[in-house]
Formats: sequence, structure tokens, C-alpha cells
Amino acid sequence: MNAVTYADVFQPRTDVGVRIYNIALVVLGSVFIALMAQIRIPLPFSPVPVTGQTFAILLIGMLYGRHRALATVSLYLVEGIAGLPVFAGGVGLSYVLGSTGGYIIGFLFAAYLLGIFAEWGWDRRFVSAFFAMFIGSVVILSLGTIYLATFVGWKSAFVAGFLPFIGIDIVKSLIAATLLPAGWRIIRK
Repeated sequence: MNAVTYADVFQPRTDVGVRIYNIALVVLGSVFIALMAQIRIPLPFSPVPVTGQTFAILLIGMLYGRHRALATVSLYLVEGIAGLPVFAGGVGLSYVLGSTGGYIIGFLFAAYLLGIFAEWGWDRRFVSAFFAMFIGSVVILSLGTIYLATFVGWKSAFVAGFLPFIGIDIVKSLIAATLLPAGWRIIRK
């Protein structure tokens, strides 16, 4: 099961180096997610905006593996809950508990699952990388939609919080699925 992830390729060999490296990856990954969250396109018919966050979560999961990815997204959530402006549309625990909070919680599950897929080597080929990314997107959308339904009802949540994002997430998955195998080809050389 444990194929090498991108993060493993560049990992130092000393214990101290590994600790510093992992901390740096987690911190830089949380900053990357926060920066991508600032790419925000509101949709007039939905409380859920299109953001760069999901793309960042997909990449972090596949680049880092499950443990680093989970630690990264957890740090990102702690930063936002603590009041840092890292989320796409608000700060604090009240934002995470708001109508779009299910998507944010979905980030944890998707990152961990994508990390497993990366450890299985699914990031080496376009088809498996796309499939992994799309599954990760569906996890985020599903958890977000289920939680959103507690605010607006099932039909409205599905129409405003799931359907509009499928096409967008397919595009994000295609881009990431193109980049990941290409990166492995470069590393092999």
C-alpha cells in the first residue's frame, strides 16, 4: 500500500531533518490553502462560492499522503477557527458552524482519503489521478450538501450546493490529474 508520495521523495534522511521538513510542509500547505481560498467567485443562486480551496485540498492530499495532508488541513481549520482570515468568506468557529461549514469539514475527509490514494500510487497515471480527485471532490460536495440541507432543505441544498459544482470540480480534477503524472515523469528523469 505505501507507495512513495511527492513529499516522501524530497524528505531528508535525519530524524531532525524529517521533523523540520514535515512541520514546514504542514505550515506551507496551510498557507497554500489559505491563499487559494482567496480565489472566491460568489454565485448569485447559492450560499456556496466557487473557491480555489478545493483544488488546494485535492493537491495537498495527493502530494503529501494521508498523515501530512490531515495535519495540514487540521492546521488550516485551527487557523480559521482562531480568527485568522484563511477561509473563503469568514472567520471563527461561527463561520465553520454556518451553512457552508460542511464543505470545510469535508476538506479533512477528502485530504485524508486522497492521501491514501496517493500512497496507493493513484497519482502516477492520469485516469487513476482523475478518479481519485473526483472522488475527493464528491466527498467534499456530499458532506457540504448534507450539512447545508440542515439550513435550506434537501432539494435546495442539492440544487444550490452540489449540482453547480460538479462541472467545476471535473475541471479541477482534470487539471490536477494532468499535473501529477507529469510531475512523476520529471522526478523519474
